[in-house]
Amino acid sequence: MFVDELELLVRGGRGGNGVVSFRREKYVPKGGPDGGDGGNGGSVYLWADSTKHSFLDLRYRHVLKAADGGYGRSKNRHGAAGADLLVPVPLGTIVRDHSQNVIADLTVPGQKALVARGGRGGKGNARFASSRRRVPRLAEKGLPGEERTIYLELKLMAQVGLVGFPNAGKSTLLERITEAKPKVASYPFTTLTPNLGVVKVGDEGSFVVADLPGLIEGAHLGAGLGHRFLRHVERNLLLVFLIDLSPDAHPNPADAYRMLKKELKIFSPLLGDYPRFVIGNKLDLTGAAEQLAVLRTTVIEEEGEKGTVHAISAATGEGVDDLIRLLLGRITVLETERVETDLEEVIRPEQDEETPLKIEKVNDVYTISGSAVETMAAKTDFDNEEALVRFQNYFRRSGIEKELKKKGIKEGETVRIGDEEFYYYE
Repeated sequence: MFVDELELLVRGGRGGNGVVSFRREKYVPKGGPDGGDGGNGGSVYLWADSTKHSFLDLRYRHVLKAADGGYGRSKNRHGAAGADLLVPVPLGTIVRDHSQNVIADLTVPGQKALVARGGRGGKGNARFASSRRRVPRLAEKGLPGEERTIYLELKLMAQVGLVGFPNAGKSTLLERITEAKPKVASYPFTTLTPNLGVVKVGDEGSFVVADLPGLIEGAHLGAGLGHRFLRHVERNLLLVFLIDLSPDAHPNPADAYRMLKKELKIFSPLLGDYPRFVIGNKLDLTGAAEQLAVLRTTVIEEEGEKGTVHAISAATGEGVDDLIRLLLGRITVLETERVETDLEEVIRPEQDEETPLKIEKVNDVYTISGSAVETMAAKTDFDNEEALVRFQNYFRRSGIEKELKKKGIKEGETVRIGDEEFYYYE
């Protein structure tokens, strides 16, 4: 099964809680606080794996979560950091967020993209000791990891893409020149998903070929396999138009060539100018030579002097060896011409901008939101008296209490911040 689109929920690990602890040793009368910090939560990364060719392994994994950080311990020992979760995805994976903005485009083996950051670990009570606070009895809770929904889209990366109408012989050609075993039969849309194969040209080198599902007229509008086919064409280095030369071919070779050009160009103007070879297939059939002559005339009329047509028979192997050497030579030239850009080894999207303070009253509940106050609430242990006092002081100093009074809050009414709810008292 070939899966080239996927929606996932990714969640970074929660940071570990800090600990309240005091040094207690024989003959040490003034031990003092020694509670360590919690460890940071693990992060979720996607990494480009050249051995993967679809999202099949992830199809039933709807939630990807990294490990939580460990709790702090006594004697100023910090908790262990949570292990990162590395998720292998195929080369050519595009990662988008909920707004369909591109987070990452993974095109190089080993390239990684951070998709969910782990939460920061909480401070232990040793971090709160000062000349004025000799015996702090509070520690922070670890912050939750980042959580987001991401959308994965695969655009296959191959050096050669076989493009043609159903029954043009793409799968037969792929089976002949590679070790791939695509399903082959004489009915439309035998190939419903792309197939990849590696072509080895003696000691001269090798290249990857993608047999792409059969194109039909109107594919740019979604007809047939539509965009599910066309998007995979965009990542190929070189296109091969495979044209059926049989006398009863529909459409006929000249029309097939024009339609292929038209559909690709409408879908993306860049595809109209892609390097390509026009190959007539099924040369072994009676009447194919006449069809080949018509096709050559059409290509020369459309492309001028650079228009050439090569003829093969994928079924018998006639002309195939010459074709693959021709393709290898062209690929070698294109790869040397291609400008290599500096690619990030690890793609780290910018963190979301801090949101300002906002207070709303909904059904007698005062809901307070904003990055700073939500973070403060998340790391506060409201069951700890000193931690609660610290939060109340922050509440006053930041001006939140003053704003609540302007909104008309009364004692005993409910205040909600993130996942926390409590009653308001002056």
